[in-house]
Amino acid sequence: MKIESHAPARVDLAGGTIDIWPLYLFHERAVTVNFALNLKARCRIAARSDGRFVLHSIDTGERAEFESLEPLRTTPALRLLARLIYFFRPGSGLEMTTDSSVPSGAGLAGSSALNIAICTALNRMTGERYSREALISIARNVEAQVIDVPTGEQDYYPAAYGGLQALHFSPAGVRREPLDVDLDRLSRRLVLVYSGQQRNSGINNWDVMKRHIDGDTAIHRAFEGIIAAAGNLLESLRRGAFDGIDEALGEEWANRQLLSAGILTPEIDEIIAMARSYGARSAKICGAGGGGCLVLSVPEGRRQDIETRLRERGVQVLDYSIAREGVSLEIG
Repeated sequence: MKIESHAPARVDLAGGTIDIWPLYLFHERAVTVNFALNLKARCRIAARSDGRFVLHSIDTGERAEFESLEPLRTTPALRLLARLIYFFRPGSGLEMTTDSSVPSGAGLAGSSALNIAICTALNRMTGERYSREALISIARNVEAQVIDVPTGEQDYYPAAYGGLQALHFSPAGVRREPLDVDLDRLSRRLVLVYSGQQRNSGINNWDVMKRHIDGDTAIHRAFEGIIAAAGNLLESLRRGAFDGIDEALGEEWANRQLLSAGILTPEIDEIIAMARSYGARSAKICGAGGGGCLVLSVPEGRRQDIETRLRERGVQVLDYSIAREGVSLEIG
């Protein structure tokens, strides 16, 4: 049996970081808004008759082979791939190859998209024992084992479902609200650029989370501002009032910078200033900050012009569209 899966990355428009358990339990009306990207992570699996497990990451160039399942639990080699295979415990050996069109360290949840792609392929190979929601839980929990810090909730939903969504957090858990808006029109209002700087979300998020739990009132206030911005963005999208995106993104970014001094870098600040000079209205970092991608809101009809101007100045603009579908499978 041969299985290939593809899962989209995401752009978080507002409300990121608050999706990490238990941060959202300390705030009312916690919500994150994000959408799936056509930039995808891929996983290919082929069964082997010799009982061996062969893992290969095209992106990193790493390759590892194991004679049995048990070493996958503790190996430092290709830890995410190994831990997921160990969890699903396929009845035969396999060869797994992964790659991604998501820039490394971009803040676009490329690792979470890859996680969902792998989980979906392994679930199919082992008899589809788990629902889509269960796979999200498995992906989140295994990734936490791999990176050794808590993971958020939001990154797995665009990979699993695609489209644009709001994720509402409460003691009852996570509730996904699909948002029925004109996705082509929305994408015409947003530019996505890569700063060229990689970032480590686990480190940034862990520092912010610890300070919040330790009672840092400034962090608490910043999250209240982030949640308010996400709520305003959600209402604007529900009404189709896309001009409200500009203010909401700006509000989110202003409060996000209060979380840590390392979120804004000189390179990111320069790109934002340049984009504003060309007509962009607001901007925010994708993911935890300290590098990675920026999403810029631009006036209707100006996306192509602003992208061209930024490229002429050497800025890496990502050619993207909003992915309407989540993870997909091909069986060969």
